[in-house]
Amino acid sequence: MTEHQHAAPRSPDVGLLFFAPIHKRAMGLAVGIVFGALVFGVTVFHLFVPPPHGGPSIELLSQYFYGYAISWSGALAGLFWAFVTGFTLGWFGAFVRNVVVAVSVFALRTKAELSRTAGFLDHI
Repeated sequence: MTEHQHAAPRSPDVGLLFFAPIHKRAMGLAVGIVFGALVFGVTVFHLFVPPPHGGPSIELLSQYFYGYAISWSGALAGLFWAFVTGFTLGWFGAFVRNVVVAVSVFALRTKAELSRTAGFLDHI
């Protein structure tokens, strides 16, 4: 290899990436931003285009999000509370997934080691 040729960077094994832990704070932030933007966007849309009479109303969100209403200040309150809710759900979801994957990998490794050494006592 000459000095101008560089070795291509090795890509990680895709199978190993499946078992990599998910960053809980990043997952919470991503889900929180999506939830907050969704509630904010739907509220602003309803400010400009009111739902038809008898149609579904998003006013029910005021039962869950303190300060929420179909207004600009309510849209900001909905943005905040939906972000908090989404962050919590995303963080907890990543936490549960990481625990399940860690326990599964531990169980598979233990089972593989036991099957590999199963005949050990037979040879003593």
